[in-house]
Amino acid sequence: MKHFKDRELEFTDTAILDPELGDSVVMHGWEDSIMKRKAEFICQGGGHILEFGFGMGISADYIQSHDIASHTICEIHPQVLQRLFKWAEDKPNVIIMAGDWQDNIPSMDKYDGILFDTYQDSGNHQRKFKELLPTICNPNCKVTWWNNAPETITNNTMGLEGVDYEQMIVNVPSNPYYWGNKYSLPKYIFS
Repeated sequence: MKHFKDRELEFTDTAILDPELGDSVVMHGWEDSIMKRKAEFICQGGGHILEFGFGMGISADYIQSHDIASHTICEIHPQVLQRLFKWAEDKPNVIIMAGDWQDNIPSMDKYDGILFDTYQDSGNHQRKFKELLPTICNPNCKVTWWNNAPETITNNTMGLEGVDYEQMIVNVPSNPYYWGNKYSLPKYIFS
């Protein structure tokens, strides 16, 4: 099977689909309320924000609605990157890191807020992300990630100590990757 970045994606008004995986959903519009809350959490102190994965740009739009100094976005997929470059044309505080986030680590600075939401990442990405945090987080950096455990409040996939969770009720239509009507938003403050 081809790597995610080499597969042709399909874009609709409400979703990004991966037809080579049987129309697996990369991202869907129903995630809007989750992305809004994630942006509010990581941007509450302003400063420099890092986002792993652009997807449909939902969280990026919400991040841009806050008073922040910079917004760095790391994206691997060429079709999504094309959309990201167009989206960023009128946003002078956006810095785009094209390619795999793991290859972009040497270019990363220190950040005040981090949103990690990637798709079809390579193995051990949670461990690699956890190891990366001390090198890219300013004190009191706020960090969140996708938590695919709708009925479970504490699914600490990153293995970080001191994670708090905010329970959210979400309106989820039938889909192949997320079930239930609850989302548990991970909130981690790096100290």
